[in-house]
Amino acid sequence: MHSGHLLIEEPIRMASILESSKPIVGTLGPKSRSLEVISECLNAGMSVARFDFSWGDPDYHQETLENLKAAIKNTRKLCAVMLDTVGAEMQVVNKTETPISLQEDAEVVLTPHEGQEASSETLPINFDGLAKSVKKGDTIFVGQYLFTGSETTSVWLEVANVKGKDVVCTIKNSATLAGSMFTLHASQIHIDLPTLSEKDKEVISTWGVKNKIDFLSLSYTRHAEDVRQAREFLSKLGDLSQTQILAKIENVEGLTHFDEILQEADGIILSRGNLGIDLPPEKVFLFQKSALYKCNMAGKPAVVTRVVDSMTDNLRPTRAEATDVANAVLDGSDAILLGAETLRGLYPVETISTVGKICSECSITYVNPVSEYAFFQAEKVFNQDLYFKKTVKHVGEPMTHLESIASTAVRAGIKVKASAIICFTSSGRAARLIAKYRPTMPVLSVVIPRIVTNQLKWSFIGAFEARQSLIVRGLFPMLADPRHPAESTSATNESILKVALDHGKSKGVIKSHDRVVVCQKVGDASVVKIIELED
Repeated sequence: MHSGHLLIEEPIRMASILESSKPIVGTLGPKSRSLEVISECLNAGMSVARFDFSWGDPDYHQETLENLKAAIKNTRKLCAVMLDTVGAEMQVVNKTETPISLQEDAEVVLTPHEGQEASSETLPINFDGLAKSVKKGDTIFVGQYLFTGSETTSVWLEVANVKGKDVVCTIKNSATLAGSMFTLHASQIHIDLPTLSEKDKEVISTWGVKNKIDFLSLSYTRHAEDVRQAREFLSKLGDLSQTQILAKIENVEGLTHFDEILQEADGIILSRGNLGIDLPPEKVFLFQKSALYKCNMAGKPAVVTRVVDSMTDNLRPTRAEATDVANAVLDGSDAILLGAETLRGLYPVETISTVGKICSECSITYVNPVSEYAFFQAEKVFNQDLYFKKTVKHVGEPMTHLESIASTAVRAGIKVKASAIICFTSSGRAARLIAKYRPTMPVLSVVIPRIVTNQLKWSFIGAFEARQSLIVRGLFPMLADPRHPAESTSATNESILKVALDHGKSKGVIKSHDRVVVCQKVGDASVVKIIELED
């Protein structure tokens, strides 16, 4: 799993390749928001920074983002920005932040009266419809940053009675809840809260617009209509019409409507923390494998969460967690998302580095094991030939024009043992389709900026497409000079190709006498060609 980037430095040339080790999404928070720590996270391999608006105000997150911008400039490592919505999340408010001790077999009342003080007898919540949604015997979980699996920091409740808007629960395990806010989850119960709340809309239309977010993580996506409504909202916010929507699957409702959601969304986040509560534990791995396979066949990025929970407090993951990360890679995930591990964890940099190393250990190193641009492929444990045939069969015939070109480029690369595939693209879609077939060589996606106008001024777009490729496994996005059109038959197009090849050589990906597959548009036609380099 590997991504990289080229930036414009001067008008006629592209800058150095700025790659990250693997697609790793890091959540920035109290333990990972300083300039120094963010810089270390970028150097360790973070390629997407997640801002979780379930906590913290916009000013707090803006300060963090300004540090991220400075870190990007200092390290010359590109990083995309993801805004994670609150969505249909129920929360327990603890204004005094006094630790709350709950004892097994005792009773606690969940009440919508947020003005009340939280205690071991009463937990005020932000939703007044819970009493209408639950019945005696239903299961409710409460925990900080949602559930880590520790029975000392998360509590399991069973509904004993409903009194008006209050829900009386029996405590099933002793636990201490610490902090100002806890998440409440009612297992396999429909909660009548909007997927995109008014608070979410306000944050997106202000903070999101100001910072031109690359990804919107749509929490608690339950239906395809949730994605459509979110896209309609973004379409009215200028640059955010280009923002990609990653549907976060967190409960049985989202699982039930997964196929329709996948069709509408730009990618999927498998939120295994909530899913592990809504589903029996033995069912989670089956859903993971099925969901990742469907994402792979659709050519849409899949992100897996909750892989190294123990690293929130420990320097090393458990053996089971290390195996889980490897299996997530082998199952077909594009990226790993780290939540509490980097947000409040004691070792955010070491966590990113460790996860990256585990991903790499699934594989063998391509070309040069000491190269800073080494590309990791899973040939030893990943049957690419079988995967290619399976993907082609799934797509079926007749293929679309672009799908045919993408699969042809990958097949050609494999047959001639090319060291790289170079794809010229404007939207990034062609490169993502090539990555869909999981080629055994890196894909250098040369994004050609497009010129657009709002009838008042002209501008170039392309940075969104380049950054958004940072979450796709195997892609090295590069932003080219906008004066070199991808469809051109002139020498300018060859000039971009030469620069890309030279950079590939300087980073150890391409060497003399190597073969490289080039995919580009020439007029109305799409062309796949094989070039053999000279000395």
